[in-house]
Amino acid sequence: MVRFYNQRGTAEQWIKEGKQAAHWTRLSCHRFRPNEVRLQLSVLAYNLGNLWRRLVLPKRIDTWSLTSLQQLLVKTGGRLIQHARYYWLLLAEGHLHRRLFGQMLRRIWALPVPAG
Repeated sequence: MVRFYNQRGTAEQWIKEGKQAAHWTRLSCHRFRPNEVRLQLSVLAYNLGNLWRRLVLPKRIDTWSLTSLQQLLVKTGGRLIQHARYYWLLLAEGHLHRRLFGQMLRRIWALPVPAG
């Protein structure tokens, strides 16, 4: 009984996180179909965020909530500068550090490529 209740509590935390990070409850359209599409896109964004968190993020930040990841990693200000032969990606220093960004890129490149 306790194990079942703990699983229920975990599921409720996931639902709460989805409501906060992906705005599942923001269904403001007057018709059913647009609200359905909006909810499906929100669930897709939530699932992609969890996949990103599980596969790409370094261990020290893989327990962050999706809201924290949005605010500290995704919504980072930056500027792309083009030179004759190369590009520079300048990111705001307060949030995403060069080392963390490099770790995430290395983990993305290390993912297996699906056959087919």
